[in-house]
Amino acid sequence: MMIYLFDDSLKGLLSAVFDRYDRKDSSPELVSSAAYSPALFGETHTVFTEDAKAERVWRGLAQRSDRQAVQRFYYAFHTGHAAAMQQLFNYACYLFDHDAGRASDYGNKHVLAVTQYAQQVHREKHRMEAFIRFRKSNDGLYFAIVTPDFNVLPLIAKHFRDRYADQCWLIYDQQRKYGIHFDLQQVSEVLLDTACTTLPAAGNTTIEIDGQEELYTLLWQDYFKSANIKERKNLKLHLRHVPRRYWRYLTEKMIDLK
Repeated sequence: MMIYLFDDSLKGLLSAVFDRYDRKDSSPELVSSAAYSPALFGETHTVFTEDAKAERVWRGLAQRSDRQAVQRFYYAFHTGHAAAMQQLFNYACYLFDHDAGRASDYGNKHVLAVTQYAQQVHREKHRMEAFIRFRKSNDGLYFAIVTPDFNVLPLIAKHFRDRYADQCWLIYDQQRKYGIHFDLQQVSEVLLDTACTTLPAAGNTTIEIDGQEELYTLLWQDYFKSANIKERKNLKLHLRHVPRRYWRYLTEKMIDLK
């Protein structure tokens, strides 16, 4: 079996699709270079990520599908799962091997898998946009620490940039050890050395909570408690809309987690 080693990037994945046709390999297995073990059997080919190859494949996918299908491909990539990368690779090859219009052929296992991955990522994106709560540091930075199931930070950046255009903010993915930062002009990715419960800003410094922030937190929790009608409590329905794993992000839920 031919094994393709790539760098885990979207452009790397698209470059692998290009190489498959350029080399005329039948059905290679896509493996992350970082996760590859020489113990795996099969001949290997290292995929070199190239913008020109990736752009050519991306244009080809757009021509053989529609805008929604291209978006599903992009969303599915952000699962970050190895199985999803292989399905995306096979899905792209399926579209190129057949006539146009196959992106909606849900009878094909690759089309169905990519669609399901995209739906999972879309749900996580929507929940992050709804449940993320910022806290204010003593230097005026609004920040939030999150641990989403998928790598959705690139997908939620526009939502928060548009909604909080007058504030400097930082959303940090504790699991993937990077964040997105808005400086009132643009959103950029930031890398941090370590992940911890208190967010490191740079070097050995930490972001300290503004004194007023704790007061606002208590006031909001008191308001939430007073507005809640215990007799109408429906925990099963509540958990369906706000799963317990998202409570850590909600100021009003901090009391329930203690």
